[in-house]
Amino acid sequence: MEKFEGYMFTALCSTNFLISCLLFSRVTREQREPYMDEIFHVPQAQKYCQGKFNEWDPMITTLPGLYLVSVGVIKPVVWLTELTGEVVCSTAMLRFINLLFNCGNLYLIYLLLCKLHLREKMRTTSRRVLSALSLSTFPVLYFFNFLYYTDAGSTFFILFTYLMTLYGCHKASALLGVCSVLFRQTNIIWVAFCAATLVAGKMDDAWRVEHTKKRDEKSAPSQIPLSFSGAKRILLFTLEFLTSPNHVKAVLLVAWPYALVGVGFLVFVALNDGIVVGDRTSHEACLNFPQLFYFFSFSLFFSLPVSLCYHRVLRFLQALKKQPLFFLLVTGISLLLVWKFTFVHKYLLADNRHFPFYVWKKLFQRHELVRFLLIPPYIFAGWNFLDSFKSRSLFWSLAFLACLVATTVPQKLLEFRYFIVPYLMYRLHMPLPSLPRLIGEFLLYTAVNVATIYIFITKTFHWPDSTATQRFMW
Repeated sequence: MEKFEGYMFTALCSTNFLISCLLFSRVTREQREPYMDEIFHVPQAQKYCQGKFNEWDPMITTLPGLYLVSVGVIKPVVWLTELTGEVVCSTAMLRFINLLFNCGNLYLIYLLLCKLHLREKMRTTSRRVLSALSLSTFPVLYFFNFLYYTDAGSTFFILFTYLMTLYGCHKASALLGVCSVLFRQTNIIWVAFCAATLVAGKMDDAWRVEHTKKRDEKSAPSQIPLSFSGAKRILLFTLEFLTSPNHVKAVLLVAWPYALVGVGFLVFVALNDGIVVGDRTSHEACLNFPQLFYFFSFSLFFSLPVSLCYHRVLRFLQALKKQPLFFLLVTGISLLLVWKFTFVHKYLLADNRHFPFYVWKKLFQRHELVRFLLIPPYIFAGWNFLDSFKSRSLFWSLAFLACLVATTVPQKLLEFRYFIVPYLMYRLHMPLPSLPRLIGEFLLYTAVNVATIYIFITKTFHWPDSTATQRFMW
């Protein structure tokens, strides 16, 4: 890190932490008691603080990573400062753990941007720093820094896992991957993604060697035409690669730590008789394919300042003109998926404290045809999403899309928190935007953060059958 860049980044980190502490103080003053899922997380963490590791709340569906880290941080601080009484492992102290994760996420995002955009390093100092600051304030993630939820820690360990993969430290990456799974079981998909990037790299190399022999060096994986013949070429090459002992051996020599994590996770699933621990009634997997469309729309909105431009819209219209049959096929498949595979979770219809409740009520429930009328915007959002990856190899893009489908489609509940990691991965791999676009992105995130935190603090309400104060949140 150059000296000037180091000073700039340190100043932004300090400012970010100071502002976050002020917001944390205000949120905690307004909501002193555990709220929403905190009513499960906080008492469980307090049991761990008391050394009661054999007691478990059956309503909790994730593994105890958050509680273990909390105890590991709080206990030494309590011993050094000789704190006693109710302040130890209080709701506020537990929430503060996520504020520390927020600092870690900012630093990890910065390091990932430096590594992923290494070729542009000499020209993009301010853009890298501003990108890191902007992404660390990504609204859905940033909001949960002030509550005792698993999102900040889960994101921290996934980003750390991926960073170690990029640096070739695969044993450390696999170990950090285990930590991420202890925060949220579905993070195993992103551990698999880290391994898949290694496979994709080997496949890229094999593709180049094969086409060099054929004197077709100009044909790169990312340049294969979007057609049935192109898909057939990729499929045949993939099958040939995965059935070649030499290629499989080369992959396993590098990716064996991830394979061990995968085997360990399969053993856990077998012993636990499923992925979910605790209450399983509200976390049943299904093929909710429209979740992919919701994610594309979500990504388009939050990346609007950095991804959308006149030239991209023009390219989309040109693509429609050149390949009308392909887009008609995509539209037909989308209609089928929306018609037959739309699932609505009972919480989405019943819990009016979450923003998705109002999205569904005000938009999707307005008329039964609305979900079909949204298909053209879905297709554009999906095309815009994929177009951002045109600089990446096709095998890397396929690995990412496979993990994206695996992490979104089985979810019955429309919950924006489930989109945090895939969105950050998408945004990190986009080419670094210009400074004005980054400023626009940061202003958008700031406006959304201000609005959501203001609403959470000031716009309280009560249910008819309860005296407890209710608040709106993601």
